[in-house]
Amino acid sequence: MSPRLTVYFIVEPPKYDLMACYLAGSLRQQFGQSVALVGYCPDSKIDSISKDVIAVLAKLGCEVRPFKVAGRFDPEYPHGNKLLATLEPRDTEFSAFFDSDVLCLRPNKVENIVLEGHVSLTPAASMIWGTTKTWNIIYETCGMPLPEDRFKLMRQKGNRARIPYFSSGLFSFPEQHRNAEGKSFPEVWMDVAQLIDKNEEIPGRRPYLDQISLPLAIQKAGLNWNILPEEQHFILGGSLRGEPLPEGREIFTVHYRKWEILREVGLAKQGKRMLEKQAGVRRIDQISKV
Repeated sequence: MSPRLTVYFIVEPPKYDLMACYLAGSLRQQFGQSVALVGYCPDSKIDSISKDVIAVLAKLGCEVRPFKVAGRFDPEYPHGNKLLATLEPRDTEFSAFFDSDVLCLRPNKVENIVLEGHVSLTPAASMIWGTTKTWNIIYETCGMPLPEDRFKLMRQKGNRARIPYFSSGLFSFPEQHRNAEGKSFPEVWMDVAQLIDKNEEIPGRRPYLDQISLPLAIQKAGLNWNILPEEQHFILGGSLRGEPLPEGREIFTVHYRKWEILREVGLAKQGKRMLEKQAGVRRIDQISKV
């Protein structure tokens, strides 16, 4: 059967290209051939991706594609790469974006991370850029009412539920969905992000523009949010830095941010083993010897 889901991610030197190889190896290990893999690189940097990285990803059945950067944000916004990659065409029923610094740990199924009519994702770990008043400005800027839903953030202290604010480090959405204006979720997300970016009254809109705009884009696209269990996107570091993975929980996916954090929780070797099993190498620069 053809894959229902394309998992896509950023392959950008000098760091995210290497991380992407380990991510792709873990995706193949835990999802098998049930997903298509696509890596995206800014067109200005694609010629600087090493042949080793291209070879490893090819071994994993992952094509690397460029996307245009110049003139898309003013001034340039590197964190916006995931918005630009999301806008690129894919032909599966669903697509899922994974940050490059993510690793899949156990066998998983596509149906665990997608839902028709929904963007599937998790609450953000924290919010440090604004207040409830800021959200009022954001929704007014986009001509939208505040949503009624409230959620706890993943790593927040206290029990007060907050206005929806999600991590953009792992999310999935239906590719063929169109809202009443005929626009796809990626198109709406870019429109909303541009509106917010132009309002200088909104503090912290950079570098958090992608996450700030995400809940509004979901609503404006005519979709709902499907809150994934934390086990599908377990964020390491931050307030959990130095702590081992919790016992007794089946954690499918970790977002590690830095390789040393992966090493601290004892998962770096697993990442290398998965790459070796799927691509034949534990290190990317070994591919020329295979």
